[in-house]
Amino acid sequence: MKAVGYQSHLPIDHPQALADITLPEPSAQGRDLLVEVRAVSVNPVDTKVRAGAIPQEGDWKVLGWDAAGVVKAVGPDVTLFRPGDRVWYAGSIVRPGSNSELQLVDERIVGRMPQALDFGAAAALPLTSLTAWELLFDRLQVPQGDAGRGQVLLVVGAAGGVGSVLLQLARQLTGLTVVGTASRPETRDWALAHGAHHVIDHTLPLADAFARAQLPAPAYVAGLTHSDQHFDQIVELIAPQGRFGLIDDPAPIDVRKLKMKAVSLHWELMFTRSLFNTADMAQQHAILNRVAELVDAGTIRSTAHERFGRIDAANLKRAHALLESQRAQGKIVLEGF
Repeated sequence: MKAVGYQSHLPIDHPQALADITLPEPSAQGRDLLVEVRAVSVNPVDTKVRAGAIPQEGDWKVLGWDAAGVVKAVGPDVTLFRPGDRVWYAGSIVRPGSNSELQLVDERIVGRMPQALDFGAAAALPLTSLTAWELLFDRLQVPQGDAGRGQVLLVVGAAGGVGSVLLQLARQLTGLTVVGTASRPETRDWALAHGAHHVIDHTLPLADAFARAQLPAPAYVAGLTHSDQHFDQIVELIAPQGRFGLIDDPAPIDVRKLKMKAVSLHWELMFTRSLFNTADMAQQHAILNRVAELVDAGTIRSTAHERFGRIDAANLKRAHALLESQRAQGKIVLEGF
């Protein structure tokens, strides 16, 4: 089968940073689905793994943690899907990724693809939807419905992949006032279009921006990028007994600064359930199915922003370069081999 992989971590402009390769076709065992990958999207985790994980000598590392496709075959213990089903998923960080024609994935972390989307638009959503949902409802424990009305959620880095979904979920499913941060006119417009009530510039003091907008201190803060740079301002701004959740990998932060306000700290990693085979691993199947329902109802829309063509090394290198420039907006998708 065709795939894209690497054997050593190299700068993305190096000719061998990613390569078109051919690998043996895998077979489904246990609760695995064998999926024909029709489209993928690219996430910051792809660039991070490429920069740090080296396969054993002679092996290839295949990246990719977002896919939409069609089930080709199922393992003997599968109960949730059958061949021919259209599915979407983010996969597992410890298994070969989706940048290949065929991929094995545990059915418990797979959902039914929305009927309203094509494969490219669908591939933009699984990882970011799972991350946003788990951060908002599992980690920060934001109540769905109107119970949080009058409280504020601050989303730092609102125009990226996770932020674009988090804004929509918070705006559509909760009573919170949603404040996003963005520093460029185009990302500000993007955040407003995806559900933010207000957008402030994270290159300026956050507390001053809240004061100018006459907003109360946020009870919830979602740190999606550069959390170390914004940490002291978040400590100053967040409401007493607030909740701070983050998804990035910041430089060391002094969590003791949260004590005075009794602020709780929550870390979200979408891969935790599959990495540790947790008892509630199938919750990701349920989340993806719920998000699919919201998409089909018109409540949530795809955050696909740029389509880079077919799935090959040249186009994936372009996508990695854009992500590494930190100028990406929404999601980059690639379709077909």
